[in-house]
Amino acid sequence: MASYASTTFKYYNVTNPAPYIVHVEINRPKKLNAFSPPMWVELKGIFERLSTDPDVRCILLSGAGDRAFTTGLDVEAASAKDATPIVAQDFVDPSRRATQLRRYILELQEAISVVARCEKPVIALLHGYAYGLGIDLSSACDMRFCLADTKFSVKEVDIGLAADVGTLSRLPKVVGGVTSWVKEVCMSARVFGADEAKDNGFVSRVVSGSKAELIQEGMQFAQYMATKSPVGVQGTKNILDAAWGRTVEDNLNYTAVWNAAMVQSSDVERAIMSGLRKKTPTFEKL
Repeated sequence: MASYASTTFKYYNVTNPAPYIVHVEINRPKKLNAFSPPMWVELKGIFERLSTDPDVRCILLSGAGDRAFTTGLDVEAASAKDATPIVAQDFVDPSRRATQLRRYILELQEAISVVARCEKPVIALLHGYAYGLGIDLSSACDMRFCLADTKFSVKEVDIGLAADVGTLSRLPKVVGGVTSWVKEVCMSARVFGADEAKDNGFVSRVVSGSKAELIQEGMQFAQYMATKSPVGVQGTKNILDAAWGRTVEDNLNYTAVWNAAMVQSSDVERAIMSGLRKKTPTFEKL
């Protein structure tokens, strides 16, 4: 099995805590895991690699330290001279400055979209503060578990802008639509807690206890997922994600085309025969 232990990343700890499980930890705890410009590029590269690694079946995403998953954008770093096209003075003409800024925003969006497109299931483990980019990033994950004292905020309105790297597109998707609650928390930037997040479908599990217990909960579930057919799990993720925005008829057709290939997998026979023999199946890498 491939190991990430020997790979050094500047802003992330990437480990293999168990077979087929990779844990990606945002590693900037002194800054509450706030994102500086280089962190976006590194995140994109990590998830591009994990997406197609046959030795990976489930990914955990968390933040280092006891205080935050991430507080979002490092505003100080982002406002430094030449950090973004906003402060660059190369283009005086508004249209040309806007073009540069649009391209920059699309680059940031892509770093989060790579997480959403990852072929493997991604579980966000949220604790402390999950503000701004914390919502963008966790919304791009497939599942979200959190500690009981986690604080959430779609913070961007408080810095004078609309969230632009994923929240306004993905939060409605993960909670079932552009609900009154979605508009309330997005337009007010107010802080909400774990129980409210669970009541509205943003998180599926609230863990009482320590951060270590949250990580353990995520690990146990990831290990359980890793025992399943990777053909079945990855296909299910793909079809569920494809369903959003499609009619039922369109997605049924998409599913038929997908499974026309995938039901021919040896995983199907192994799963059925193991069930009949009351044995735990094992599956080849995908």
